[in-house]
Amino acid sequence: MKKHFYVSVLFLLIGINSVLAQSAKTYLSDSKLDKIDSLFKQYLDNGWIKGISANIAVDGKTVYNKAFGNNIDRPFKTDDILRIASQTKAITSVAVMMLFDEGKIALEDPISKYIPAFKNPKVLDKFNHADSSYTTKPANREITIRDLLTHTAGLGYAQIGSPEMNAIYAKAGVEAGFVIHKKLLKTEIDKLAKLPLALQPGTKWQYSLSVDVLGRLVEVVSGVNLNTFFKERIFKPLGMMDTYFALPKEKQSRLASVYTEDPKTQLVKPWRDGTFPGATINYPTNNNGYFAGGAGLVSTSKDYGIFLRMLLNKGIYNGKRILSEQSVSLMTTNQIGNLSLGDNKFGLGFEIVTDKGSHKLGQSASSFSWGGFFGSTYWVDPKKKIVAQIYIQQWPFSHGEITNKFKSIIYQAVD
Repeated sequence: MKKHFYVSVLFLLIGINSVLAQSAKTYLSDSKLDKIDSLFKQYLDNGWIKGISANIAVDGKTVYNKAFGNNIDRPFKTDDILRIASQTKAITSVAVMMLFDEGKIALEDPISKYIPAFKNPKVLDKFNHADSSYTTKPANREITIRDLLTHTAGLGYAQIGSPEMNAIYAKAGVEAGFVIHKKLLKTEIDKLAKLPLALQPGTKWQYSLSVDVLGRLVEVVSGVNLNTFFKERIFKPLGMMDTYFALPKEKQSRLASVYTEDPKTQLVKPWRDGTFPGATINYPTNNNGYFAGGAGLVSTSKDYGIFLRMLLNKGIYNGKRILSEQSVSLMTTNQIGNLSLGDNKFGLGFEIVTDKGSHKLGQSASSFSWGGFFGSTYWVDPKKKIVAQIYIQQWPFSHGEITNKFKSIIYQAVD
């Protein structure tokens, strides 16, 4: 009799645990998600944007996938191919960690072990604004692969960095990823390596060209160019069929239009080359041959969502392991110690939400994220199993608060 009683209690506890497990799942209220439509339409009606799309998935299931507004010649669509710009960085960082998993590199290796031009780095000391001349002093130590993954290498960012580093890079012909003329990653990274650092390595988080350097690292270690590595090792295994450096002609009609703002009215108008000096929006179609690991890809929200779900699933997607669970953990936890990005931290390729940062909009601590130059943002919330993306193909964008409003609506919709 007692045996039957204990068995009954056991099954009851199993049933309760099952119910609790079900209740722990995240659900988003459809009625509350409708507020996203209203939010987007408000920005369109005010003339602040021309087109926008967003995709939200919870526990692998798409719960929101819509596009609003127009390209120059057609409606904005959910399968538009988008310039994801700095969202390329996460893919390059994953490629680096794949090599780490294979034992081909160590995070503490000096980058000069693989790219000798970085040996004995120098740091900017004095700068003459009149003629862009400068003096340097020796760096305290070599730049490591970890420094590059965490943006603590001391490098600057061409065209969007400090006035001093912008001038130094411009004089040397070093550019960010939206290049107009044919270039090779090897040539450009060797050129960058000979220029001074903005800061001593490891002393400060500073957004930089470090992931472009990592793209070259992948080429050196793997023996193939970055384009081939991405295709064969990441895109094909994951089924990311619309992600490219050079967009094929047969898909170019799906490439989204890019817009800019009137500086006086902040109303939107079509982008024209010259809007951002030294950059073109035609980089996916102009056959420049430059595989910029920091900014060069185009993709779709479907493809990029697959990539993010692989990370949410600790390195696996559809039964195919891309990264080890250990490497995903390293990438998505604080790797910069006491250094900070406001209230948050940085992992190996991602901003990491802290407990303090989680109180702003409802994202769980340990959520990881980044975005792109043309008004795109993504994040992954591992605790609530949310993967969210928002895309606005525009620069500059004075009404970037729409992203936080989008986040707020999502977390208000959590049941």
